[in-house]
Amino acid sequence: MNFKGIIIEESLEDKNILKNLNILKTETEKVSSEDNTPWLKKWTLHTIEVGEDKAMDIAERIARAIDGKHANSWYVDYKNEEYHFIIFKKKIFVVDRSKKEEYDEVKKYGLKLGIPDEQLDFM
Repeated sequence: MNFKGIIIEESLEDKNILKNLNILKTETEKVSSEDNTPWLKKWTLHTIEVGEDKAMDIAERIARAIDGKHANSWYVDYKNEEYHFIIFKKKIFVVDRSKKEEYDEVKKYGLKLGIPDEQLDFM
């Protein structure tokens, strides 16, 4: 089963990865002060679909492409009914969606990076 998620274009240092993704929809959104990204005025949100057979390869490529200057502000995620890939600059989590404790570990990691709690609501 394919995975779906959102990738924020401005979170990427290397935007070339977008050429290799199946982008279903693109929207822009004004950034608010609560978003903790004062260096940006807007986000470009791409809804993506990732094939099950390519999910880990794409995750590894995204992890390398995330903006290193602001790496502690970003993650990308995509999920299907069973698994949830949550990708940070230096760490990839593959969460079994039926196991809350696995999400707790991801949330703890994100908080340690300084990502606001409300942006780590995966369930």
